[in-house]
Amino acid sequence: MYAIVDIAGQQMKVEANHEYYVNRLHADEGSEVSFEEVLLIDEGGNIRVGKPRLEGARVRARITSHVKADKVLVFKKKKRKGYQKLNGHRQLLSKIKIEEIVLA
Repeated sequence: MYAIVDIAGQQMKVEANHEYYVNRLHADEGSEVSFEEVLLIDEGGNIRVGKPRLEGARVRARITSHVKADKVLVFKKKKRKGYQKLNGHRQLLSKIKIEEIVLA
């Protein structure tokens, strides 16, 4: 059984008892979160599609940790002008574990 859920502006395919990295959620580590923006649920071949979302369906998850992604380096240069600029960025992520997919 899997579901397609809108989590923090990203659509993700999630399954129960799996862990995923999502954009930083504003909740404490160890707290439980619920996502009501369920777009699709597949129950062993029985597919339910929402218009635009399924009413009464939700996904329960627990935040296991808050982490930072690997550093992405942005390098800008203009040839023959002596201009160079190096900038780094680390995206803030939350690691969540999907506990249950609930369909009402």
